[in-house]
Amino acid sequence: MSSPPILPISVTSLYKSSIASPALRAFASRSSDALRRAFARRRPWTELADHTAFSRPDTLAVAASRVRKNASYFRVNYLTVVAAVLAFSLLSHPFSLLTLVSLLAAWLLLYVFRQQEHPVVVYGRTFSDAETLGVLIALTVIVFFLTSVGSLLLWAALVGSAIVCVHGAFRVPEDLFLDDQEQMGSGLFSYVGGAASSAAVAAAPSVIISRA
Repeated sequence: MSSPPILPISVTSLYKSSIASPALRAFASRSSDALRRAFARRRPWTELADHTAFSRPDTLAVAASRVRKNASYFRVNYLTVVAAVLAFSLLSHPFSLLTLVSLLAAWLLLYVFRQQEHPVVVYGRTFSDAETLGVLIALTVIVFFLTSVGSLLLWAALVGSAIVCVHGAFRVPEDLFLDDQEQMGSGLFSYVGGAASSAAVAAAPSVIISRA
């Protein structure tokens, strides 16, 4: 009796092992909690768009000072604006969106949340973690530098940042108040860094155990 044909890649087993991974559950739970805490501190959009609080800055120093203060106060709103610009850019370019989603799925399924007992098998050849990592890095370089994905994300981020900077420079921040804790943790990307760090800390032990 002939043996069953070898599948090009063991996608089913990888998918099941990734979904069942404790690291994935911990990462999803921690990321969800971090996002909820961040959006709970979002400022009212009516305050962001209050036309009576806009005026032209007299100097570049005044504009830079306004951007810093507004970025600390409206950081969640600003990040939402940048994310919306990125999302609109990707949705308007379906090929780039599909390519980016496929790359992200490959990283998650084939490396990040894959358990050690489910190796990557392509046409009967088993790939080690180092080989899998090397292939994923090569694919990432190809996607970002040899396709339109990298330039699309760069331009979208620049457009979003330009919108944030223009708003921050013209929005008078004298009526905005930050408590001491917010001032110590001020910065447009502090929430992103905090959420990523918390999720990584939660997922790291499970990832290490699965690859032991």
